Amino acid sequence: MNTKDLETKDMVRKKYAEIAGQDQLTNASSCCGAGGCSTEVYNIMTDDYSHLEGYQSDADLGLGCGLPTEFALIKKGDTVVDLGSGAGNDCFVARHETGPEGKVIGIDFTPEMVAKARQNADKLGFNNVEFREGDIESMPLAGEVADVVVSNCVLNLIPNKKAAFSEVFRILKPGGHFSISDIVLTKKLPSKLISAAEMYAGCVSGAVLKNEYLTGIEQAGFESVQIQKEKPIVIPRDILSNYLDEREVEEFLKSEHFIYSITVFGKKPQSTACTPGGGCC
Repeated sequence: MNTKDLETKDMVRKKYAEIAGQDQLTNASSCCGAGGCSTEVYNIMTDDYSHLEGYQSDADLGLGCGLPTEFALIKKGDTVVDLGSGAGNDCFVARHETGPEGKVIGIDFTPEMVAKARQNADKLGFNNVEFREGDIESMPLAGEVADVVVSNCVLNLIPNKKAAFSEVFRILKPGGHFSISDIVLTKKLPSKLISAAEMYAGCVSGAVLKNEYLTGIEQAGFESVQIQKEKPIVIPRDILSNYLDEREVEEFLKSEHFIYSITVFGKKPQSTACTPGGGCC
């Protein structure tokens, strides 16, 4: 792994460690989930989870950009893996769907988040939900263990997205599938936003072009790839003004929507034959 990727991961880990140490109210009112300003880099993308069975407000830090568990087709008895599980929100919704006979595993590379999620699971008395510290580019899981993989606005934080999708392919059982919410672009961001650490940790400047994202999924070996939900993301003026001058802000706001949250589905083929690039060869 190159130095730039290591620095990016360290920056993201530190930001999310700060968020894990805050209560929900403080996080919801801060610009980056970790600070005292009035704008919200993270929370501009959040969808409302409260209508979903299994939702736990204490585990909702407002860091997502979709509702992947709502579209994940989880069945009773399934084993579900949540990538970038944070304080456990998606895991607890998935646990409701898979039932006490199933199993849910959350993976997060921020120790403080793992500790917070474990505390939430203990309070709820769930013995079939576990949280592991680990890197999505090299998961602490055996191959072919998951029926379903979910993730909510996390893969944009991964420098090597090809490795991440290969790992998703590896851990899924043949015929298993994923439902992942993430941020994609239809054109390139201004360079000043790409270089902003806050915008990266907020899943904006780490976004890649939509076609590139979907092609990467297919190249990993998945089939039946489809977008389950799509919505435009609008970055407010007060956030943009932190990184762009007045003329650049006006140009950005006048442009058509080109930042989107998508929830995408993909299925691992039923055949166990190795697919080049799928992480099994």
